[in-house]
Amino acid sequence: MNQRAVRLFTYILIFLLALPCLGAQSPRNVILMIGDGMGVAQISLARLSLGSSSQPLFMDTLPYAALVQTQSANAVVTDSAAAGTALATGYKTNNGMISVLPDGTPVETILERAMKLRKSVGLVTTTTITHATPAAFGAHVTSRGDEGDIAIQYMEKKIDVLLGGGRAMFAPKTSKGGRDLLGDAERAGYVVVDSRDGLLSARGSKLLGLFQDGALTTDPPEPSLAEMTEKAIEILSADRDGFFLMVEGGQIDWRCHDNDRVGAVKQVLQFDLAVGKALEFARGREDTLVIVTADHETGGLAITGKDSVSWGTKGHSGVAVPLFAYGPGAESFSGVLDNTDVPRRIAKLWNVKRFPQTLKN
Repeated sequence: MNQRAVRLFTYILIFLLALPCLGAQSPRNVILMIGDGMGVAQISLARLSLGSSSQPLFMDTLPYAALVQTQSANAVVTDSAAAGTALATGYKTNNGMISVLPDGTPVETILERAMKLRKSVGLVTTTTITHATPAAFGAHVTSRGDEGDIAIQYMEKKIDVLLGGGRAMFAPKTSKGGRDLLGDAERAGYVVVDSRDGLLSARGSKLLGLFQDGALTTDPPEPSLAEMTEKAIEILSADRDGFFLMVEGGQIDWRCHDNDRVGAVKQVLQFDLAVGKALEFARGREDTLVIVTADHETGGLAITGKDSVSWGTKGHSGVAVPLFAYGPGAESFSGVLDNTDVPRRIAKLWNVKRFPQTLKN
């Protein structure tokens, strides 16, 4: 074989070896959806409630699946603060702590990294927007109860879209230090709304929607989780650099704490409709990764018969939770994972070199 033929063969071989890399695509947008307290049994119960003739759950249609381990740094059974921190930062911490290490060192969240990448960012929940799971993505406190500090950090960080409950944490009469965070938001260019009509008609690049002083009722006339998700995507997707959005079905957990079967099914189905809105957006393009998972399971739920269930606890359990993924990079989310793997793999898909990392100077 002459030198020219050897060179040609070498080029062809290099091209063939590079094909898998050429086919890989970094997601421009990431939508991370967290069903708080949602284990395999909760999903199964919601699916069974629809009957065999119904369409599958939206989350059933995602092509990749995994099991995610949830232990915190100091307990086999995590709480939402530590689990949210793991999903947001790639680090384990102690129960009750928000995006800080057990020694109090703050650690970067995947939302903060998205902002460094000039992406728009948003948080949506059915609980208070300052509750543990959304807080883990947008704030750093040693106690999840410091919701006033969390609200202030959101405003200082200028998170583009915030939708949920928790208006009291932003209003001057009840916020920390009597600060008028709602007024601050308006002066910073946010559209501030407190009703479904206001949400649906909102335009602009920054939106603060708080629909109750505390958690949402998840009933009309409030906007549904699906409507909040759709509006968040509408606003964030205008950014040509892409976006990161975390959506929480926060009250699956609450109904399971009450061992309320009917309420748990309602909350899972409402969350699944929000998953449907994320998929409706993602399936119309090839640049959006959708991940659906949970922070932990609540209630130790077991399905014991056609119309019967049993509950093992009114607290959380330590079992692994499901994860489903769709879109560019979705194949990275399969098998048995740790919850810290989720943001680490998102960062890797974004070609981020230093993540996770502390924020200590």
